[in-house]
Amino acid sequence: MDLGISGKTAIVTGAGRGIGLAITQALAAEGVRVVGAARTITPELEKAAAATVSVDLSTRDGATRVVGEAIDAVGGIDFLVNNVGAGDPDALSLGGFLDVDDDQWQAVFDLNLFSAVWTTRAALPSILERRGAIVNISSINARVPAGSPVGYAEAKAALNQLSKRLSEELAPRGVRVNTVSPGFVSSPLWTDPNGFGGKVADAYGVSHSDLLANIPGQFGLASGRVTTPEEVADLVTFLLSERAANIHGADHVIDGGTLKAG
Repeated sequence: MDLGISGKTAIVTGAGRGIGLAITQALAAEGVRVVGAARTITPELEKAAAATVSVDLSTRDGATRVVGEAIDAVGGIDFLVNNVGAGDPDALSLGGFLDVDDDQWQAVFDLNLFSAVWTTRAALPSILERRGAIVNISSINARVPAGSPVGYAEAKAALNQLSKRLSEELAPRGVRVNTVSPGFVSSPLWTDPNGFGGKVADAYGVSHSDLLANIPGQFGLASGRVTTPEEVADLVTFLLSERAANIHGADHVIDGGTLKAG
């Protein structure tokens, strides 16, 4: 299937590993020149991307600088994938509402919502000129907040609404905006014992390996397995392509059947 995107350009945020790296690799395989933005530039990202930007995307200056450097590197932007999210596992409290201070709320919203606001605002003139597309990476936690760090689900729910607003405004001008909402994904966020998954395992008093093995049953994944980053990347690539030319303002869930209601 010819996706019609060879020769296009894209920015992918949070591209150093996991879902962001998989998206970068999938787009590059289709002939897209990708500018990968991440706090840490990994060798895998260097290999897949046409250019990279090392940046803190949780700041307004960082998020907007990415766009300027990307335009300098590839000449203009057709696609934007706002993937960066979650947060520093060491800084995220797994406590309840009364256990979390304003600093966590601000940090989580800056990374998971405002990064997309700032990057989109900066990239939009170029995307409008090229009649491109935007995909925002959200989460099923936007619909089922239980179990996520305080602030995360709320930020992702706001990101979904931002996508809807942008789609309503930009669709008549030839720009498509959609959202992808993964469930559990076998990315380093969960698979790294020193990452968020390891912190959750410690909180529940189980081994990290047992936590990962029990996720499908514990959370009712109908497929019996978690999603891979490559599966999320394939969905994003399709949504950016000409094959998805009349898909606007939709939230596409990829969660192995975790959500039981539409």
